[in-house]
Amino acid sequence: MNAAVRAVVRMGIYVKAKVYFIYEGYQGMVDGGDNIVEVSWESVSSILQIGGTVIGSARCKAFRTRAGRLQAAYNLVRRGITNLCVIGGDGSLTGANLFREEWSGLLEELAQKGKIDEEAVKKYAYLNIVGMVGSIDNDFCGTDMTIGTDSALHRIIEVVDAIMTTAQSHQRTFVLEVMGRHCGYLALVSALACGADWVFIPEYPPEEGWEDTMCVKLSENRARKKRLNIIIVAEGAIDCHNKPITSEKVKDLVVQRLGFDTRVTILGHVQRGGTPSAFDRILASRMGVEAVLALLEGTPDTPACVVSLSGNQSVRLPLMECVQMTQAVQKAMDEGRFDDAVRLRGRSFENNLNTYKLLSQKKPDAELPKSNFNVAVLNVGAPAAGMNAAVRSAVRVGITEGHKMFAVIDGFEGFAKGKIKEINWGDVGGWTGQGGSILGTKRTLPGKFLEKIAEQMRTNNINALMVIGGFEGYESCLQIYEARSRFEEFCVPVCVVPATLSNNMPGSDLSMGGDTALNVIVETCDRIKQSASGTKRRVFIIETMGGYCGYLANMGALAAGADAAYIFEEQFDIRELQANVEHLTEKMKTSIQRGLVLRNENCNENYTTDFIYQLYSEEGKGVFDCRKNVLGHMQQGGAPSPFDRNFGTKISAKAMQWISKKLTETYRKGKVFANTEDSVCLLGMRRRNLVFQPVTELKKETDFVHRIPMEQWWLKLRPLMKILAKYKTSYDVSDSGQLEHVAMHSPKEAETGAI
Repeated sequence: MNAAVRAVVRMGIYVKAKVYFIYEGYQGMVDGGDNIVEVSWESVSSILQIGGTVIGSARCKAFRTRAGRLQAAYNLVRRGITNLCVIGGDGSLTGANLFREEWSGLLEELAQKGKIDEEAVKKYAYLNIVGMVGSIDNDFCGTDMTIGTDSALHRIIEVVDAIMTTAQSHQRTFVLEVMGRHCGYLALVSALACGADWVFIPEYPPEEGWEDTMCVKLSENRARKKRLNIIIVAEGAIDCHNKPITSEKVKDLVVQRLGFDTRVTILGHVQRGGTPSAFDRILASRMGVEAVLALLEGTPDTPACVVSLSGNQSVRLPLMECVQMTQAVQKAMDEGRFDDAVRLRGRSFENNLNTYKLLSQKKPDAELPKSNFNVAVLNVGAPAAGMNAAVRSAVRVGITEGHKMFAVIDGFEGFAKGKIKEINWGDVGGWTGQGGSILGTKRTLPGKFLEKIAEQMRTNNINALMVIGGFEGYESCLQIYEARSRFEEFCVPVCVVPATLSNNMPGSDLSMGGDTALNVIVETCDRIKQSASGTKRRVFIIETMGGYCGYLANMGALAAGADAAYIFEEQFDIRELQANVEHLTEKMKTSIQRGLVLRNENCNENYTTDFIYQLYSEEGKGVFDCRKNVLGHMQQGGAPSPFDRNFGTKISAKAMQWISKKLTETYRKGKVFANTEDSVCLLGMRRRNLVFQPVTELKKETDFVHRIPMEQWWLKLRPLMKILAKYKTSYDVSDSGQLEHVAMHSPKEAETGAI
């Protein structure tokens, strides 16, 4: 929430508006006085890394009465406030909308009572409202992610990862209870992200006799030498008769029926706390700026709106449509229409549920179809967090579709040496939370070994390839496509899934590994900033990875509240460096004591990290001193973030389903023969959807020398970072959200690929 508060304040000041804090939510609005305070630029300095909200929040009984709202209106009019930005859940937003509808009536009443004059009634005739949804449950319809959800997932996954190590040593079963009284999002996504054995959520109650099914599954897992069982329960979980399923009930059942050593862990308010994740900070900063733009464009006729996220795109939606849809979910659940409830939650939720169902339970061999196709999975390029989750997902979906799955060790180099083996359902258990690449990965392209690879494909009768990797993965698929005329073995469906922390793949806005690396950058920046508290004024120069792609430097700067980010895509000269130094010097003369500058490793061959460090040190003499840090391979390691685990799992499952479809289409006369351009594709996320794009078509969008796409969506967020760091710059509003309507999607549409 603090990132959103900061963005609203700074964007407001940037557009020359007066900005006020209202402390303690609606209670502060009703009480007035010192609770409503005009704020300056510095008021929101150093709050990005703090959890919770610095302006406080409170439930308010008085605001539910007309008298309370009358008092609130009086307090606002006295200060000339007619634009409200409300950050909260559906209750707060519904209250705001009612307040707006009553506004003119409230002013009339105040005028009759002689508290304000007729001129004020005319001058402040209408109230504009924009909402941002802050809720860890992600229970608000119309938005893919609410502010706080990703951070809550981080807390849950940290706990699950920690529990996994102890449970594996002791052969224990753990029942974890997570928040979500009316919405199972946290439970569902954390179950996906840690590969839980079973999950209970309010929207998808288990069928009659679930007790037997669950116990059979748990004992089968033990029989397969799996030492650990994890069951996740949402606090609002119910059975098909609307009776609650509690974590204690689940524990007792496991102990009585199976005699397993079982423990319950209730996470509770841990999930609300802690430092916000990189994703949440960027999301909230984008939404905050969008909210100010929406307020500026508001007229008496525009409905109160919510700024939200759809895919990778900011959108504005009518507040009441979202609230009504959110209430419709609850109504559907109360009436036992659970399929409708899942559909109303939106395509992102539905996708999560479908993927979970696919991956969590293996059907008995007798029930599996037999396709007689062999599919190989391999990692190419540098290791990226989320690769293992993607391999697990590909293997399990492949087995479910009836294929024989093969794992290739050490990329195309290993392939040429014949390092290939069949891989089964159980072999990939527990892979989601592992960093790096378990299969092993190499940057080597197949070009050198085409003959040997073709021979291995012939020997093992490989009918399709799934490549999970970075820019090298994309180049490899191009080489395989181009070698088809010489080697018939390569005339098979091939799909590449983006996995690189640099996020430099053509055809995809995001790739696995990027989110984990951003979190490392942001955490490090937080620590570095803190290391300077109490010392004299100090500026830190931090070098990030990314090759020639400035994604990590730019987004890291936005999430860590940096003053500048130097990237290759936006050339800079000595004059700009000089201007940045002067800008920081001016800033340091106020109450601000710390500066942060990020530099992408390859942004300029002459203006090196050392050069920039020395320049700042010299020019800042007497005002601030300087330190430098090169983050290096820290960004590549570590456990994958919830986002990367999930993104990898879902995108990989979708790729595998595409491969199955292509195999069926290209199977003729007893063999697979695919030689068209659209049989070698990259699956990427584009704005709101997952799209399969032939690798040959992406050639024209790619700068092969610098290994980056020609156009990158995140460059539009550059001005946002500069505005939040107090630079004068022009902000292109052409990409800002237009008011849309909340669409109830058809079941078919869920398959088109929301993330």
